[in-house]
This record gives sequence, C-alpha cells and structure tokens, in this order.
Amino acid sequence: MATLKTGILMAVLTALFMGLGALIGGTAGALIALVVAAAMNAFTFWNSDQMVLRMHNAQEVNSATAPQLYSVVEEMARNADLPMPRVYLLNTDQPNAFATGRSPDHAAVAASTGLMRRLSREELAGVMAHELAHIKHRDTLTMTVTATFAGAISMLANFAFWFRTDRNNMGLIGSLAMMILAPMAAGLVQMAISRAREYEADREGGEICRNPLWLASALRKIEAHAQDSVNEAAERHPATAHMFIINPLHALGRDKLFSTHPATANRIEALREQAGRMGTTAAPRAAGRRAPPVSRGPVSRGGVSEGPVSEGPWGGEAPDTRRGPWG
Repeated sequence: MATLKTGILMAVLTALFMGLGALIGGTAGALIALVVAAAMNAFTFWNSDQMVLRMHNAQEVNSATAPQLYSVVEEMARNADLPMPRVYLLNTDQPNAFATGRSPDHAAVAASTGLMRRLSREELAGVMAHELAHIKHRDTLTMTVTATFAGAISMLANFAFWFRTDRNNMGLIGSLAMMILAPMAAGLVQMAISRAREYEADREGGEICRNPLWLASALRKIEAHAQDSVNEAAERHPATAHMFIINPLHALGRDKLFSTHPATANRIEALREQAGRMGTTAAPRAAGRRAPPVSRGPVSRGGVSEGPVSEGPWGGEAPDTRRGPWG
C-alpha cells in the first residue's frame, strides 16, 4: 500500500511540474519542463549521495576508526541481506541519522556524534536497521527525486512570475497564485511521500533488528533531545530534512509549520504493536554514562580519521573509538 501511494504521489508531482510548464509555454513549455526534469533527476541519480554527505560535512569512518558504529551497521546489513554500506559520522550534538544513495550497492548511512553518545547499542541497532530499510526499498532514491521535483516546481513558479507573457494568459494575479500554491502543493506531496516511507521503514527496521522496541526507545530519546539542539547543517539545507530519522529542524519555530515526518508518538505506538505481534517484550539496555565533549581528529585521504573520534562510551572508559564501547 505504501509503495502504491508513493507511486501515485510521484505521478502527481510529475503532472504538476508538466502542468506548470504548459501554463508558461503551452505544449512546448510542458515538453521543455519534462526534459529539464529528466536532466535534473539524471544528475541527482548519479550524485545525490555525495551531494548530501558534503552538505552535512559527513566524515567517513571504518572498523578501525569507529568500531562501535561500524560493527552495528555490519550486523544489521547482514540481517537485512544487504551489501555493507559506507559509514559516516556527522559532527553535531543533535542525535539523528540518515541514509543516502541510489541503490543498495551505492549506499551510505550516517549517524551523528550526539546519537552515538545517547543511545545504547540496541537502540543504535534499531536506528541503523531503520536506515537500512530505506536503502533496501530504495526510498533514498525516491526521496531525492521527490526533493528535486519540489525544487524544480518552485523554480518554475518563480520563473512564471518574473517572466510573464501574453502567451501564458495568467496575468499578475494568476502568476502570484501559482508562485505561492504550486510550491506549497509540491511540498505537501513531498511530505506525504516521506511520511508513508517512514512508517514502512520503521516496520521493516523492527524486523531487521528483530526487536521493534529497540527502535521505539531510540525514537523517544532522539525526539526529546532533537528539540533542544540545533543541527546547523540541516538548518542551512532544509530540503534534506526528510532524509533524517527525526525531523532535524525542530529547534526553530519557523520549522514547525510543516513536518516531513509523522508524529513520533504514532510511530512508537505502531512499533509497540509490531513487537506484540512478534512476541517481543525485551526492552533495550540503558546506555552507559555520558561521554566527554566530542573531539575529532584530522581526516586523512578517503575521509578516515587519523586521530581519536569521540562517540560516547557504552561501558568504555575513553572517548577514543579505537576502544570498543560495549566491552
């Protein structure tokens, strides 16, 4: 059902985009809009993962520089029968995570240092399982294409306003209405797609980690802490907000007008019902004591840190990730 709904909403976005082109330039305008959309999405298809990772200053890690995070992703990837994705850290105190990439063979997952400090291993497994579910169902590509369409629709609406001609027969009022309503409609469709995919990724993530309560507990913690911290990179690039497991734009009042994510309480309730159906009752273990302030060392070629990377201990005594936090 979620896949069918996503397909319908994508078709609506495509129709809206071509309709704008037709209003601006008739049949020729619609064809030009289609060509532009195809070109933009072709570029996005091949470059979306690196674009998003650069926007958020993500640093690639491996089993030597971040063994805790890497081992959890590795285990969840095995459970999901997926290739091992590239693993990145986001240097922000806001607990959050996202996945990107055009396919399971070209995917990456990223977790923030704030997330690593605040979650237990089981909760982290739930989060990574959720992100791998997005990869498994190619939601990362769907959401990237959706964001591209939404941006293109806004561009066309502005173009129609500033370059009004007698041919489009809309006039000032019509152009103003289109400039406001078209991007709003695109945003609503984008939010609808994102919300549908979040519920599905939660369900699949609960199966991948084999305990939906781990993800439910993680969502509750992330929601509580995300509201009190600012993700500067996300604020600079709000079009990427739908990619995160929890809306990263909670901190500023203007970001609460629309939400790309369903209510966290509803997601938690759905996960608890899933746990009941699976007969799972084991809650995640509590995370260890809080870690010292985040400290990142220099980064060598390939994004691998040469110095210590503080992620927060789950039982360890030092912030250097070369020491395992769960033993």
